Amino acid sequence: MNLTVHIPDEVFASLSAGPDLSRRILEGFALEEYKSDRISKAQLRRLLGFETRFEVDDFLKAHHVGPAITIEDIRRDLQDLRSLGL
Repeated sequence: MNLTVHIPDEVFASLSAGPDLSRRILEGFALEEYKSDRISKAQLRRLLGFETRFEVDDFLKAHHVGPAITIEDIRRDLQDLRSLGL
């Protein structure tokens, strides 16, 4: 699917300098959708055309997006540690 985005000329002039604008827009959109839990890591990989999950991890790390850890994750980890006698 192709998508057209209207950007005012005066804004476009300052945006067009630098790396490929289409790719930057796609990456920004994909990153926000992932951070908002609207797409999975696998969907993010496909959307950005990455071959491996390691490329996705590098992309997320470069954008300061870490793993989402919930209180339930911590509780499970604590229970696992207790079951090991730690």
